Amino acid sequence: MALQPVITRAPNFIPDRITDEEGGAMLRAVLNLFRKWEITDDEAAVLLDLPVRTYRRWKAGQPGRLDRDKKARLSNLLGIHKALRIIFVEPGRAYAWIKARNEAFGGCSALEVMLGGELTDLMRVRRYVDAERGAW
Repeated sequence: MALQPVITRAPNFIPDRITDEEGGAMLRAVLNLFRKWEITDDEAAVLLDLPVRTYRRWKAGQPGRLDRDKKARLSNLLGIHKALRIIFVEPGRAYAWIKARNEAFGGCSALEVMLGGELTDLMRVRRYVDAERGAW
């Protein structure tokens, strides 16, 4: 009989388990976050891997289907926000951090890293802020 592994931390996030209603709530939260981060529509479209016209339609309240990739992107963006709100007591500092130069990213800002457009770019920033807040 094989031994079952012991889980020492929460299992990985599985985007497929997010309902459409939950995905819609996540999208609304991220749209609000983009306003606070002062993200342009072009930047937001890259972060969500959408054409700009589609992003603008979503922003206007007509979201399309949230596939696994979009749910993972939303989850990572909200995770970054959560970690920053834990790290910084003052909300304004948390919102400004995203555009500040950071030696951990070779002198680039977190936003510049995320604008690489890949899900892994968002994950890189999330891993960094999670480590900074002591989550790992």
